[in-house]
Order: sequence, then structure tokens, then C-alpha cells
Amino acid sequence: MENTKARGATALDLSAVKAVAWLSLTVFFALLALYFVGMDQGATSVFGSNTYVHEFVHDARHLLGFPCH
Repeated sequence: MENTKARGATALDLSAVKAVAWLSLTVFFALLALYFVGMDQGATSVFGSNTYVHEFVHDARHLLGFPCH
């Protein structure tokens, strides 16, 4: 016969330290994405005169309203 004993739900670990770690990582990656989409051109470019990043995110830049021309 099959075991029909109900299993209880496991509790989530919502400690403050874990929440701060996840929030910090999320903010870091969001700001990194914002930099590459919106500001990686010209004098602030990490890659110098290399325009590959600019061309890769060109449509996203226009979609989000960043000027690039």
C-alpha cells in the first residue's frame, strides 16, 4: 500500500543577512546592465573606442529612451 502521509511545507529562510546579500547582488547587476545599455560610450566607456558593446545594446538603448546619435 502507498504511503499517504501528508508532508508539511518547509519554511523559507528569510534572514536579514540573506535578504541583504540578495538585494546587494540584484542592485549590482541592475546597475551594471544600466551602465552597459545607457552609458557605455564616449569618455565613460570601459572598452575605449571599441563600439561592439554599443552596437550590441543599440536597440535596447533606443527602447529605454537613451540618446546615442
